[in-house]
Amino acid sequence: MILSLILIALIALGGMSLTYIFADDEPLLWRLSAGTVIGSAIFGTIVFVTASFFGLNATTVLASFIITLTPLLLLKRKNLRKGFLLDRRRANDQLRGKSPIKLFNSLYYVFFVLLFLVFFERTMFETSLGIFTGGSQNLGDLPFHLGAIFSFTEANNFPPKNPSFAGARFSYPFIADIVTASFMKLGIGVKDAMLVQNIAWAFSLLVILERFVFKLTNDRLAAKIAPALLYFSGGLGFLWFFNDYWQQGKNFLEFIWALPKDYTISESFRWGNSLVALFLTQRSLLLGMPLSLIVLGYLWKIFTAETQRRGDVVERKSLILPQSSLIPFAVGLFAGLLPLIHLHSLAILFIVTAFLFLLKPDRWLEWIAFGIGVSLIAVPQLIWSMSGSASEAGKFFEWHFGWDSRDSNFLWFWFKNTGIVIPFTLLGFYLVFLSKRSNNATGLNDAEKSGKAGKKKKLKDERLVSNPPNEARDANYFYLPFVFLFLAANSAKLAPWEWDNIKVLIYWFVGSIPFIAFALAWLWRKSTPLKIGAAFCFIFLILSGALDVWRTVSGQIKNRIFDADAVVIADKIKLRTAPNALFLNAPTYNSAVVLTGRQSLMRYPGHLSSHGIEYAARENDVKIIYSGGPAAAALLQKYGIEYVLISPEERNTLRANENFFIQYPVIAEEGQYKVYKVQN
Repeated sequence: MILSLILIALIALGGMSLTYIFADDEPLLWRLSAGTVIGSAIFGTIVFVTASFFGLNATTVLASFIITLTPLLLLKRKNLRKGFLLDRRRANDQLRGKSPIKLFNSLYYVFFVLLFLVFFERTMFETSLGIFTGGSQNLGDLPFHLGAIFSFTEANNFPPKNPSFAGARFSYPFIADIVTASFMKLGIGVKDAMLVQNIAWAFSLLVILERFVFKLTNDRLAAKIAPALLYFSGGLGFLWFFNDYWQQGKNFLEFIWALPKDYTISESFRWGNSLVALFLTQRSLLLGMPLSLIVLGYLWKIFTAETQRRGDVVERKSLILPQSSLIPFAVGLFAGLLPLIHLHSLAILFIVTAFLFLLKPDRWLEWIAFGIGVSLIAVPQLIWSMSGSASEAGKFFEWHFGWDSRDSNFLWFWFKNTGIVIPFTLLGFYLVFLSKRSNNATGLNDAEKSGKAGKKKKLKDERLVSNPPNEARDANYFYLPFVFLFLAANSAKLAPWEWDNIKVLIYWFVGSIPFIAFALAWLWRKSTPLKIGAAFCFIFLILSGALDVWRTVSGQIKNRIFDADAVVIADKIKLRTAPNALFLNAPTYNSAVVLTGRQSLMRYPGHLSSHGIEYAARENDVKIIYSGGPAAAALLQKYGIEYVLISPEERNTLRANENFFIQYPVIAEEGQYKVYKVQN
């Protein structure tokens, strides 16, 4: 664990140095958080490239670390070092002294760190009975990521081939899993590596989102509210929770410690809580979203051409790239890393940039420079991942109204799933549009206002000024592409499985959060009745999600993925087969082969179909092989299968004909697991 913390800290320092290229007025905490994300993205990409030529080993990993850390040399530059020391001094000033606000800020971040620690510990845990997950939605996703990670560490799967569908290019974004595999090559266990990375990325997302909301609303209270809205997202499920409580005989404490189900994701609810349904299961999004928000924050700066002073913080120009067109180009290079991190995030940035270009064409030089930077990195990655991929592009678009509403009324579906999110977004949109400077508005005063009053005084950090009219209109215009995302995701399937549209819808929600948080902050500052109303609305927005998060962190979910015999047989397979061996196993998500890093002819159809892979013919061949006979022998030769696994899954679901396979030698056996060698 300690080594993993040291490595992620080094990655953060290397990435932090690069923030001085494009960020001129950010606090040190934001720089370290952005550095964690940028550094992880760069490090993972460098490992991918170097390992594709030289294999994944301690040498290539250490070399990649050195390259990732080279931006620290920029601190030798006098102007950059001066900027860093200024940021550090301001950070120290924030920590000195005692005040209710400073105490609140400290407790605020400590709370989320502890939450992430306890929550992500449930991603994977081992007992004498096997490998488990404490995430209700992680039953299929954890073995998918483990299969990718172990294919890198055990089978040196570079350039990456799809471990779940032999012979195809691994086109699923895998950089997050490569970062984990790299840590493992330095002696860190898979559980600790994933845990530290997940916590670091989740906390970085919190800080980056907080700053993003502050930039759009100029409201610190709204910025503090925003992360809770994201991490405890949900709808009206808490009403079902109270109904379940009233219909059973337990007291409240007994019931809350034994919740019967999730209240944001089920047959009745499809808008799953972000932590439970997305960040725990989709590690690529956990890295891709904060990187996208960093880029969106810079696009907002271009869009507003922000030049004003804020408080006592004087805007600094880039300390590295003086030419204005080079800065968006550099930010575009960071965004260009997204295809192998989280492809949907790249698509979101493309849509947002296109809208902003149309809304502010006078900034054309910056938009084009940004686009060139993105293309320079992203296009080669896209070409590589698409060539040899088994995914069919035609399966990623189809007209389909209402997302995953099924037979539900569209309006009721969205109200049930998101509660007052849409009404509060509209209220916040209206309030931001109408917001003006006023003497009684809370916030950081600006130099112009202080000058008119004939006084210059430094307001407390917790006070904010409302958005000037021009900036308010800019915030409303900036939201337009996110509205488009909502409409598009409700008009068509943007992935083979319609629920995967949530990868687009979550960005609509993130784009809505500044307005929701601004509306809550506005109500809080009004009369006592409205303050009480704001508190109830905040609880209304987060209660369902908080219940699902609580169900996870309290250890109520214990889903076994691999039994103890599967773990043992996997170890034996790694000792007795070549790393690049091809296995036949039942098309399921939790085959013991997953833990070996070896390739399977075919695994879980749910994963394959969601990636646009046509698997029906191969699935039929798998059934024929397990049934035995002359056709089975011919298919074994056709696919070049070297080993066949027979376990309870193959016996129960495929009725494996073991009489056929006894002609082959058994190279590993444990309990009800047997591995036959079918090729010499």
